[in-house]
Amino acid sequence: MTQPRYLAERLTPDFGFYLRAGELLAQKQSQWQHIEVFDNALFGRVMRIDGCFMTSERDEFFYHEPMVHLPAIAHPGPRNALVVGGGDGGAAEELLKHPSMERVVLAELDAEVIAMARAWLGGIHHGALDDPRLEIRLGDARALITGCSETFDQIVLDLTDPFGPALDLYTVEFYLACRRVLSPGGVLSLHLGSPIHLPQSMARIAASLRAAFPIVRPYLQYVPLYGTLWCMAMASDSTDPALLSSETVDIRIAERGLDGLQLYNGATHQALLAQPNFVRDLLARPAQPIYRGGSLPEAMDPDELPKIAVLAA
Repeated sequence: MTQPRYLAERLTPDFGFYLRAGELLAQKQSQWQHIEVFDNALFGRVMRIDGCFMTSERDEFFYHEPMVHLPAIAHPGPRNALVVGGGDGGAAEELLKHPSMERVVLAELDAEVIAMARAWLGGIHHGALDDPRLEIRLGDARALITGCSETFDQIVLDLTDPFGPALDLYTVEFYLACRRVLSPGGVLSLHLGSPIHLPQSMARIAASLRAAFPIVRPYLQYVPLYGTLWCMAMASDSTDPALLSSETVDIRIAERGLDGLQLYNGATHQALLAQPNFVRDLLARPAQPIYRGGSLPEAMDPDELPKIAVLAA
């Protein structure tokens, strides 16, 4: 009898979780990272990059819907958007559901992530990677944004975790550059990490956002594939999602014909923005913003964490 294969993700030296891996469908060592797609009985097809679970067919809506639609619904009608990262196509697919959306630019560092997603993750992007309204730009996102002369109504930072070179995309300087290319009233969304296992990292990323934007609204969602409560945030110069009633959100969803959403509606809009007391306390404490050249010791590269083995009983 074949021994079951389990893949473990180490989040801290004290915390992590595992998935049972079915068939390995594809893997690739790109110039930047190691990319895998495998089957899992619970999540369907799963993409893993450098040992970290990134997205899956059956739970991607827990992440992509609030990341995209909470800011998009707060905006009166986004016409163009920029996705930084997001090579799986899930964020782009959600953006393209909005009838006002004329163009989405997908800025991804690694062409192999897009190729792997196009071949194996159709259940996530649903053809969005080949939509004529989508423009793919390969290369460093920081250079793209700092040198950008166009503006966007919406920016989605669908990034890997804040360690190594990716840390530059969590700095005050990068958020100021994003603000510069947002149209007046434009909206930006991103993940801040988890208040459970990375609380100080989350607080410092929030402080960095507040150093760049006058309106910053953190919001919470449990993401099954990430194994924990996850924090996202929306930032803007003038658009505030907290001002929308649940009724207004439902009206806008209906007016825009956003059928088939699995998570986001007027009631969940309010629930996402509601903060438990421990999160309020965490975000109310003084935290040092992250500037370029700084560090974020709590967010560790998985390669620096202790090696572990998960064995079937």
